Amino acid sequence: MSSSRVLRIGTRGSALALWQAHHVEALIKAQPGAPAVELVRIKTEGDVRTDVPLWQIGGRAFFTKEIDKALLGNEIDIAVHSLKDLSTVLDPGIELAAALEREDPRDAVLSRSGARLMDLPKGARVGTSSLRRRAFIARLRPDIELLELRGNVPTRIERMKNGDYDAIILAAAGLRRLELDQHISELLPVDEFPPAVSQGAIGVCMRTGDSDAGHWLKKLDNRASRLATTAERALLRRLEGGCQVPLGAIASLDGETLRLQAVVCSLDGKKNIQAKSQLAASLENATALGQKVADDLLSQGAASLMANERTARSLATGG
Repeated sequence: MSSSRVLRIGTRGSALALWQAHHVEALIKAQPGAPAVELVRIKTEGDVRTDVPLWQIGGRAFFTKEIDKALLGNEIDIAVHSLKDLSTVLDPGIELAAALEREDPRDAVLSRSGARLMDLPKGARVGTSSLRRRAFIARLRPDIELLELRGNVPTRIERMKNGDYDAIILAAAGLRRLELDQHISELLPVDEFPPAVSQGAIGVCMRTGDSDAGHWLKKLDNRASRLATTAERALLRRLEGGCQVPLGAIASLDGETLRLQAVVCSLDGKKNIQAKSQLAASLENATALGQKVADDLLSQGAASLMANERTARSLATGG
């Protein structure tokens, strides 16, 4: 199949987002008869509103909704997202065409001294914009001072090097993709510090029924990545989370067994609820596995823990 149509890829303008979009472009172009591809840069709410922590902004889809609007409005044909930013319930008319092969899903510690998380001095200033990371740092190191951290990946590293922070926590995947992994002091084990849902995976969306775009994108779908992220996203959807919930989860494909483990943690790190399970690997089972682990967390009191966290944050921010 060849196409005279130019495929327009919608992307944010950050270095990492552009890397992801160019990666998808290269994968499309590598296919025989591939169409011309054009990148369209789109500013999102998350790019514009850098003055407040993401968890203080109401709603969800901070980094995706403007791109999805352009997709539905036929201004672009393909939307490339960090899958962890993508809502677990897609707008009608949009489908997730491909989950690309996953990069390392772990979180990374970057410290000025090269120290690991547990070796940082008491009272060390650690920067992160994630409630999940704040909760799990507090769980492991309640003596650490947590500071808000926004900006793109290179900016965050520069702020640490300039002394604004003693250490920062970032996704290993982004550092690797931008060839900044030489700054990593430690990769945090998923058992102690579970990553965000779908961390390290790139999601590629298209309009439902667009067979032309689908022809090129379906070949990019990675089975292991699709199964793992489907389980994780089903878990998050059942918990009705979003990026404002201190939830860590990781699924993995072991032969033909799909395993999922998840932890919900209070923001002060003092309470946590854990669950894990496994099922034979299939797309249907991946969704069922996510729901099963979510129901296990809920049966242990995850809903009230999350509700308490939301109430506390709302009172703290005057929301």
